[in-house]
Parts: sequence; C-alpha cells; structure tokens
Amino acid sequence: MQETRQNRIARLLQKELSTIFQSQTRAMHGVIISVTRVRISPDLSICTAYLSIFPSEKADTLLQNITANEKSIRYELGTRVHNQLRIIPELRFFIDDSLDYIDRIDQLLKQ
Repeated sequence: MQETRQNRIARLLQKELSTIFQSQTRAMHGVIISVTRVRISPDLSICTAYLSIFPSEKADTLLQNITANEKSIRYELGTRVHNQLRIIPELRFFIDDSLDYIDRIDQLLKQ
C-alpha cells in the first residue's frame, strides 16, 4: 500500500519537475534537461531526482546551478502540487549518465 502511494507521488513529482526544467531551459538554446527517474523516501520527506542533461559537457555546471537554485525550484514545485501534497519534499539532484554509459559500450562493441 505504501509503495503504491510512493510511486504515484514520484510520478507526480517527475512530471512537475520536468515541466519546471522545460520552462527554465527554453531561454538556453541547445540545452535539454530531462528528469529520467524520481525516487521518494518512505516518509515522503526526501525526493531524489535523476537528471539527464544534453549536451553532457555542460552537465556538471548545470547540476551545480540547479543545486544552487534548489530552494526556488522547491518553491515552484510547491506552488504546483500544494493541493496534492501536504509537505513538499526536500529535493536532491543527481546526474543520470546511463545514456553516456550505453553509448560508450556501443563504441567499444563496434571496435
């Protein structure tokens, strides 16, 4: 029962975070940020979001910028989901480099 609720809330947060990042990255041409996976703690207090950033050369600087603006992102998320959630979870962001890993394996297999 609890796991179903966690999954529903994780999907909701993933959808809302992706729209927030989509609206913020419109000004930066050539940069795409997608939220690949969201995990939420059992007590719904910590949200861990995995981001896929294209181009991957800018990933570290963009992740530092995102973590620096974490409070404003949390506030905007709170304004979007305040009817569904009582407490807005603390946000943690990590880079999801699985696509780079897959590309590296493909290059090694082609050799």
